[in-house]
Amino acid sequence: MKENPGRSQQNKRAIGAAYEEKAVEYLKNHGYFILRRNFRSRRGEIDIIAREGKALVFIEVKYRRNLGRGAPEEAVTPAKQRKICRMADYYRLQNGYGEETLCRFDVVAILGETVTLYRNAFPYVW
Repeated sequence: MKENPGRSQQNKRAIGAAYEEKAVEYLKNHGYFILRRNFRSRRGEIDIIAREGKALVFIEVKYRRNLGRGAPEEAVTPAKQRKICRMADYYRLQNGYGEETLCRFDVVAILGETVTLYRNAFPYVW
């Protein structure tokens, strides 16, 4: 019997939400103040927006059960980085952050149950 594609997508969303929650708890335990989760527009999404010290941090969360499809952090491709940067610009504009605001792009990679935080994972790219 064929699997229901809608159900599979719902399951992926549920798994993604559970691991985003795990990432949020990890970040809070490491001094991050969570400002927003799942900031969306028609152009994309940022998983987590937080403050750490004076930095406004845009965080991508990637999960892999194992290395069969590669390391989770490898999924943050140059195209994904550009999309995150565009969304960060949009968030800053909407929320009154000036260009002088210190911004950073982090990645939380979850492999199985192991959480790894990559601070400054990539630079701002146009």
